[in-house]
Amino acid sequence: MYAGAVIVPLIVGAAMGMSAAQLTYLVSIDLAASGLATLLQIWKNKFFGVGLPVVLGCTFTAVAPMISIGKMYGMGAISGSILVSGVVVLLIAKYFSKIMKIFPPVVIGSVVTIIGITLIPVAISDIAGTAGTKQYDDPKNLALAFGVLLLILFIQRFFKGFIRSIAVLIGLIAGTIAAYFMGMVDLTSLKQASWFHLLAPLHFAVPTFHIDAIITMVLVSIVSLIESSGTFFALSEICEQPLSENDLERGYRSEGLALLVGSLFNAFPYTTFSQNVGLVQLSGVRNRRIIFVAGSALIVFGLIPKIGALTTLIPNPVLGGAMVAMFGMVATSGIRMLGKVDFNSQENLLIIACSIGMGVGITVQPDLFSKLPQFVQILTSNGIVTGSLTAIILNVIFNVKPRHQRAEQRQSVVPESKAV
Repeated sequence: MYAGAVIVPLIVGAAMGMSAAQLTYLVSIDLAASGLATLLQIWKNKFFGVGLPVVLGCTFTAVAPMISIGKMYGMGAISGSILVSGVVVLLIAKYFSKIMKIFPPVVIGSVVTIIGITLIPVAISDIAGTAGTKQYDDPKNLALAFGVLLLILFIQRFFKGFIRSIAVLIGLIAGTIAAYFMGMVDLTSLKQASWFHLLAPLHFAVPTFHIDAIITMVLVSIVSLIESSGTFFALSEICEQPLSENDLERGYRSEGLALLVGSLFNAFPYTTFSQNVGLVQLSGVRNRRIIFVAGSALIVFGLIPKIGALTTLIPNPVLGGAMVAMFGMVATSGIRMLGKVDFNSQENLLIIACSIGMGVGITVQPDLFSKLPQFVQILTSNGIVTGSLTAIILNVIFNVKPRHQRAEQRQSVVPESKAV
């Protein structure tokens, strides 16, 4: 999960125009917060902790929303929206199994697909290099980016097990080494970084609160909770450790605490990494103490600026090449969720078509509703929010309400048939 953990702050920080020193700090707090969130989840007690060998990190589902929020309102708004979403998750933890009915695969699959599609332009932009510089669109950037992408594909095709699972990390390392010999890596930030620092809460900004940003992050958090539920059940089966409703409630509550940790450190929304399921199954290691060591190691890494600075050396084209694969996987995850949907239902087809159409359309033309009242623009200025709400509303109209109507019709028809 390390590649996923460090690439999120690099993408979000670069999109917000952070300096090398700021990126180093952002990577450091991200690693430390991931480790702390992991420890909160594996520590099973009366109030929180699912007690399974899980590792937490920032979900890629949140990357596009955070970039959108950050560009519109700044870093404080990202923290504020994560903070509120954490409170919401804590409040609904006890009742989430019932709320999940409003978010069937047709809704969640559409939302994740929209998020994945809106991420792709970020990757393509980075392939060309740093916008506004003379090197932008340089053929060397294209060669480097597609070289990284081809290496990742090569490893996925011809290797198995652990090597295959860290294909992206290998691609990032190999691409950065190649970029160094091409004269595209500046070691100044690494030399200037110290060996130890303390992490301070709210280092970048004090949380600010905006309705549209909060709605976006709450939706992202609910999607993450549903994905985490699947991870919990999968690990429960592998570890032969049955889950009760109280176990799930404590697991959801830990996810809420992880969100609060991310917001208070100006970091990111943290959730259970599903990749860990494959690793537990592959290695056969089910002991939570191993995860405790891993989470503690992440916290230690966060206290060593040299490690964060080393990560920031990765050039944009190298990131772009890796992100095409990683962001594409977000979109395909959504498509895989949609594979559980009944495509013979015209209603489901309309839900998918309209929600993805609205989500992508608003992303491409964000000023479409700019002349409408401000309270309406809160819901229409962000493609992810618009697409998600479209999916939720249409699902209620087409799938939830008709079921009740059919049930009532059946109840009214049965007595008549008996009378006949």
